[in-house]
Amino acid sequence: MPAAETEANPTQQPERRGPVVVFDKVSIGFEDKPVLKDISFSVERAQTLIILGPAGTGKSVLLKLANGLLKPDSGKITVFGEDVTAMPEQRLYKLRARIGMVFQESALFDSMPVSDNVAYRLHEEHVPEAEAHAAVVEVLDFVELGHAIDKYPSELSGGMRRRVSIARAIINKPDLILYDSPTGGLDPITSTTIVDLVIKQRDVSLTTSLLVTHRLQDAFTLATHRFNTAQGKVEKIPNGGIDDRTQFLVLNEGRVVFHGSTLELVRTTDPWLKEYIS
Repeated sequence: MPAAETEANPTQQPERRGPVVVFDKVSIGFEDKPVLKDISFSVERAQTLIILGPAGTGKSVLLKLANGLLKPDSGKITVFGEDVTAMPEQRLYKLRARIGMVFQESALFDSMPVSDNVAYRLHEEHVPEAEAHAAVVEVLDFVELGHAIDKYPSELSGGMRRRVSIARAIINKPDLILYDSPTGGLDPITSTTIVDLVIKQRDVSLTTSLLVTHRLQDAFTLATHRFNTAQGKVEKIPNGGIDDRTQFLVLNEGRVVFHGSTLELVRTTDPWLKEYIS
């Protein structure tokens, strides 16, 4: 949604300089089985970090660590300059008000209409009803679902539910969005719609984001396309251009095997990486 037309996020804290997210030698395991091992990377403001890797290599766990839903066994994680590994739950709750989360399965409340699903966080924050409704209308228009405001999740297609999930994630204009396989389980045409929406959100609001995906096509579309505000549509960047705010993080067997730009990834000489992205 256009930043110039929106008010500042009331939950925002004074900005600190430096990366939005930093993982410093982070490790975690479950039932004595290592999942992530000595993970280090950072994400700068307005960057999109696309997280790739084989199934079961800890991509979704990484997002839960960034959101403070899991605590690492070792290492340090800072978000907005604050150490979430040592943060009590009450402070984490306030910090999460600045973070939008899009789950692979949408995670909507079946007993609530779309309007209440999208406004859920605003209701928790006791935002006046008229103000919350106006915000819901705005974000549903942004994801092109204004007509579905009174429908229930059971009446929606998988792609529509995913778009509702994105609307809920951006309702309070977060400073960071975490996307967990937003196109997972969707057909190719619907997946394209969701990727276009992620690009639109990225380019209109310049929101920092971490995005897990299993689809290499989605990842490279994000890196090579942009939202044309004048025409109101997503298009390929001319002359083979690449979005310079998009970075890639590739995990394998719980370790970082690549972190860098799109060009660095496609030009890699590493045998495993070349096979993975081919």
